[in-house]
Amino acid sequence: MDIKKGEKSLYYLKSIYTKYNEISDLISNPDIINNQTKFRNLTKELSKLKPLNEKYTKLNSLIELKNEAEEFYNTSEETDMKELAQEEIDKLSNEIKELYESTEILLASDESEDNRNVFLEIRAGAGGNEASLFASDLLRMYSRIAERKFWKLDVISTTYSSIGGIKEIILHIKGKKVNKHLRFESGVHRVQRVPVTESSGRIHTSTVTVAVMPEVEDIEVEINPKEIRIDTYRSSGAGGQHVNKTDSAIRITHFPTGIVVCCQDEKSQHKNKERAIKILKSRLYEFEKTKQEKNISSNRKSQIGTGDRAEKIRTYNFPQSRVTDHRISNINFNIENILDGNFDNLVKELIEIHTKKSIEEKFKQIIS
Repeated sequence: MDIKKGEKSLYYLKSIYTKYNEISDLISNPDIINNQTKFRNLTKELSKLKPLNEKYTKLNSLIELKNEAEEFYNTSEETDMKELAQEEIDKLSNEIKELYESTEILLASDESEDNRNVFLEIRAGAGGNEASLFASDLLRMYSRIAERKFWKLDVISTTYSSIGGIKEIILHIKGKKVNKHLRFESGVHRVQRVPVTESSGRIHTSTVTVAVMPEVEDIEVEINPKEIRIDTYRSSGAGGQHVNKTDSAIRITHFPTGIVVCCQDEKSQHKNKERAIKILKSRLYEFEKTKQEKNISSNRKSQIGTGDRAEKIRTYNFPQSRVTDHRISNINFNIENILDGNFDNLVKELIEIHTKKSIEEKFKQIIS
């Protein structure tokens, strides 16, 4: 075990312990109890800190026992007693090491974030019709992941290309640990293959952009009615009975950020508006979260993997039947498995990388 690293972990956990006790005192204050919003937020934060607070209590107890055993070892003159003390020291040292390791994983994870449902957006990028066809492939890929994980997937809004591909689609995905498995999908997905429209057999490169936004509760994001404009318009569809003859589609513009949300797949204007508001709140939540992460990265001159959508995160190479995730070194994945939603090995690698970077960032915060 890295002793200096262990000392940093202990220092960080001590600060968590102090904060936990401060919040515990606060929520017993009558003024806080009467303020439901503040009480709810503090209770939520307390619940989030509790596992780390328990780690500190246990770790502190083990360190005290180890110090007592070492003191006994140093003062004892009997060989048998010294051997027993050394056995106890070794045992406690292993327990402390294991506790540090489990604490590091806990420091990098966030159960409340992992368990969020998400809105997932797929948009065709460079490559024209071929990009829209690949967007359709990614839609099938995420649909297969949802099937494998027993998640519920709903289409919120869809815009098709002239040849039946997808120009843009928004999905709402609900289930167990959805955000944990899909959070790393935000970014540019690049495809290299021979398009069906290419007669000469030449390989084309196209791109599709994916954005994953955690769903937030109403109490987490407030929208000022004065800062948005809501427009209604007639939904466009595939023609015939699918064309909506009423102005049920909704477009919401958020002036401070310039974010625009459109929703048209429901026949009811009320349902489209409700869904559009939810998507806007998720985008605003992600906007603020990304801004905070960028500020931290800028201040510390260290990127921690924010999932910037401008990054090229993955290449799907059809001629070589492989998928390369550019955040993972020296590993390629079978393209058929990935496109069929067999994602577990890829996600496992990404989580390990994220955990390592998150721990490093935590320790940089401790140093400063």
